[in-house]
Amino acid sequence: MGAGEPLSIEEVEVAPPKAHEVRIKIVATGVCHTDLTCMRELNQSQRAVHPFPLVLGHESAGVIESVGPGVSKFSTGDKVIPLFLPQCGECECCLSPKTNLCNKNWESNLQGVMHDGTSRVSCKGKQIHQFMSIGCFSEYVVVPDISVAKIQEDAPLERVCLLGCGVSTGYGAALNSAKVQPGSTCAVFGLGAVGLAAVMGCKAAGASRIIAVDINKDKFEKAKVFGATDFVNPKDHDKPISKVLAEMTNGGVDFSLECVGNVGVMRDALESCRIAWGTCVIVGYTEAHEVSVPPTHFLLGRTLKGSYFGGWKSVESVPRLVSDYMNNKLMLDEFVTHTLPLEKINEAFDLMTSGKSIRTVIKMTD
Repeated sequence: MGAGEPLSIEEVEVAPPKAHEVRIKIVATGVCHTDLTCMRELNQSQRAVHPFPLVLGHESAGVIESVGPGVSKFSTGDKVIPLFLPQCGECECCLSPKTNLCNKNWESNLQGVMHDGTSRVSCKGKQIHQFMSIGCFSEYVVVPDISVAKIQEDAPLERVCLLGCGVSTGYGAALNSAKVQPGSTCAVFGLGAVGLAAVMGCKAAGASRIIAVDINKDKFEKAKVFGATDFVNPKDHDKPISKVLAEMTNGGVDFSLECVGNVGVMRDALESCRIAWGTCVIVGYTEAHEVSVPPTHFLLGRTLKGSYFGGWKSVESVPRLVSDYMNNKLMLDEFVTHTLPLEKINEAFDLMTSGKSIRTVIKMTD
């Protein structure tokens, strides 16, 4: 696709993997709001970081089709989940328990190319960038071997693909980033897949009260399935949502998680936290705007922090999350509201923007 254009179906050539790369046949891919952000929200300077034309998609699962020289951890036929966040296991970040980030090839990942500065995808002789160095709205992708998680053979790819981004991100934001405590009160802003996964994470952490906040009341029943106890639609009130939550909780919530990617909602989430110890975690993704916050919000003891991929060290954690799903410790089926073929990819985005879907899974093969 080009900048600002609808997605189009094109025939592309996906080159063989080079050293320390693998080529994956994609079986299923989820449609994530971050793809939409890249399509519609980035300004001209931001598009220099995410160049077009571009194959979108970063939440998927598939099977190893071939491996490049030097690859020792994967073989043809392995079931895998490509990862937009690598884990090289060698850099300062990977060796630290304080973060899940990885320094290896960070800039090239953002620019949609491999470590050598080129993409493995071309169309009509022209290089096509791979969103987040994946670009899984394609039947085949080539990714670095440090950006792949091998998973168990009996895992259903049309479900565990959601662990490539959305569910892992929201679930981990509650468990790893917010570190929600047993008996605490939480508020989750935005009830898409990431927000619902955050609700699930708050419940898993033992929160006693989980307030689901969304302007689409139709999502409240789904939030109840994942563990929400209270439901608030900001449209139903004539006062700021932070004041509504303060009145509901006698001063504010212990933990809030912003899962929309809207800077106004980010500030609301922070102001909904209890002074002295409230923690707000930004989970929603946006590059289009900045957050403006009075310093007193922090001087009085609130904490504002972010979460990238839910704080999971990707290569080692995703297989464990797949195992949790297979052992009925983690919900995935409940997130999937639609399944469509690749030809209907724009319909999938329409379902998202209209609020009619939670997660649409694109089946890449018949």
